[in-house]
Amino acid sequence: MTEFLITKDLLDEVLTHCKEVYPREACGILAGKDGVMKRVYKVSNTDNSPISYMMDPKEQFTIMKEIRKDGLELTAIYHSHPDFYAYPSPKDVKLAFYPDSAYIIVSLLHEEPEIRAFVIRESEVKEVEMKVILK
Repeated sequence: MTEFLITKDLLDEVLTHCKEVYPREACGILAGKDGVMKRVYKVSNTDNSPISYMMDPKEQFTIMKEIRKDGLELTAIYHSHPDFYAYPSPKDVKLAFYPDSAYIIVSLLHEEPEIRAFVIRESEVKEVEMKVILK
């Protein structure tokens, strides 16, 4: 994956979620098909922390079943960095268990959120392009 498409509406959902749980980290899943995001799933952060996240496993399991049922794929995992840059932390890299999905990080460090996407495979972090489209 070198790039993927996300609508402005879906990206706004992700940003709203990140701002709603500030100063804690938000987390969630984006599902889509062929590199095009179609749906946002907000997931509870069981760490309830400003510096780390762990997706609620029950919610994650239910979401994964729904994604498969709807003929979609896990396209990306997102989380926020309330007070840090939009770059994977060492813990983010260590816990990157989905090498075929993108990892989107939303930094709320500055007034204007910074949003970046990465592919993480075997501890190697590579930024990928996220194209925002209207519809």
